[in-house]
Amino acid sequence: MLQLNWPALGFTVLPNLGGIAGGIITRKNIDSWYESLKKPNWRPPNAAFAPVWTSLYCGMGYASYLVYRDGGGFNGPARLPLIVYGSNVLLNWAWTPIFFGAKELKLALYELQLINLTALGTGYLFYRINPIAGLLIVPYCLWLSLATALNYIVWRDNKTSKPKITELKDN
Repeated sequence: MLQLNWPALGFTVLPNLGGIAGGIITRKNIDSWYESLKKPNWRPPNAAFAPVWTSLYCGMGYASYLVYRDGGGFNGPARLPLIVYGSNVLLNWAWTPIFFGAKELKLALYELQLINLTALGTGYLFYRINPIAGLLIVPYCLWLSLATALNYIVWRDNKTSKPKITELKDN
């Protein structure tokens, strides 16, 4: 009989919770705001983002489980890697409300640099505990490179697209 590994499932699902909340924020602003922005022709289609992020979040979550399991939990050598990972996930969850909610493209770009740093740190620290866990972070880092380039170009090409406070009051 197949035994379900509840801790592995919990660690794997956890990062997706913020992704689901971010998806709600994003959906509200795709047609009304994001589609009006200038974007590079190489950007992935909107439909690609949800499955890609779900896959990445699952990989990251499972990697965190491997580190937790093999690194003695929060009281062993896994403590620092899991703290860096947790910081990364929180920063990642914060990006969507900054970009799509507040429409602060430049702030989102700055915040994305913190995501990149903590993602690289997570991958390195995870690798030291469990090499497979570290390698599971690589696709995330690669996608973050694409996301960073996309965020930069969208900010660069749309510096004046955010409505001014006075325009909002008039409506």
